[in-house]
Amino acid sequence: MPHMRTVVTFRSTAFNTLESRPYFANDGCFGDDVARWLIAELQSHGVATDSEPDQEDFGWYFGFRPGDTEHQFIIGYRPGADEEPGTWIGWIERKASLIGSLLGARGRGIEPTALRAIHDVLASDRRVSSVRWHRRTDFDAANESASASEPDAA
Repeated sequence: MPHMRTVVTFRSTAFNTLESRPYFANDGCFGDDVARWLIAELQSHGVATDSEPDQEDFGWYFGFRPGDTEHQFIIGYRPGADEEPGTWIGWIERKASLIGSLLGARGRGIEPTALRAIHDVLASDRRVSSVRWHRRTDFDAANESASASEPDAA
């Protein structure tokens, strides 16, 4: 399903966006606490996950398996301009080998249950607001009007 909404944006002041930690790959590589929170919430809903997130140069990621296929959730933070709050940006991919990744496997076969699992956690926490789901092409084109409040919206 190439037109699935696999990118999610949301706002929350509950997570660290100010203090770079000594273990960050880069200053401003926020998201470790968001990833740990998501892992704990997914586990409490019976979803198998990695025990700890891993770091990329732009943020954090972890594996989870809500059904038959292993997925990854990648999360990073985009600061706001001036007094505007920043935005958390996450996306879901299928876990794939290096060769599979080169052949585009990360974007194919994403299970709707993976999208729903992440959405249900975000939407159920009062500290999270402005949850919006985007198709990758719309997000990359900054087409905010094409976003939806649910990952499976038409």
